[in-house]
Amino acid sequence: MSGTGGIRLLLADDEVLIREALAALLALEPDFAVVGQASDGSEAVELAHRLTPDVVVLDLEMPVLDGIEAAMRIAAGTDAATVIVTRHARPAVLRRALTAGVRGFVPKTTPAQELSRILREVHAGGRYVDSEIAASALTENACPLTDRELEVLRHARDGGTVATIAARVHLAPGTVRNYLSSAITTLGVSTRAEAARRAWDEGWI
Repeated sequence: MSGTGGIRLLLADDEVLIREALAALLALEPDFAVVGQASDGSEAVELAHRLTPDVVVLDLEMPVLDGIEAAMRIAAGTDAATVIVTRHARPAVLRRALTAGVRGFVPKTTPAQELSRILREVHAGGRYVDSEIAASALTENACPLTDRELEVLRHARDGGTVATIAARVHLAPGTVRNYLSSAITTLGVSTRAEAARRAWDEGWI
């Protein structure tokens, strides 16, 4: 952690080296204070509610909750602005992020100085979306799956059982099976693993 003045930042990334390096770089800025670090999405939500940062910087791919799910939960209980950083900057993921209320969507290839500028812009009430991703999003085909189908596929990616998925999404196992079956049929694949992989490759989950 660094000082307590300026724009209060919370950083969340399960890759410790990257998270700590980013924290060190941002802490060099006189108007930034890194008040907390989280190693997964669930911890990010808990720290955001407890530490009340101004801006939360979330890696897209994290254990327990991904960055977008964490952003939704943070927005539901705090005034913090959220920014997603990712090395897989697919257009459909951008759509999910904007729907979740994310204020910034930034590739991990962004230089630290540019990220600092973006965080200031977001803190001031602005928004930032990488221009190349935004342009790609305008021409991308719409997702054919429903929100519930996407939700169960998101949890199916780690190979969990139907019972495990049902517990996570608070649905009956039979309902989860129906959603998985519908997604498999819609995507023209044979298994839920293939469906989840297709949805991930397309950037829908």
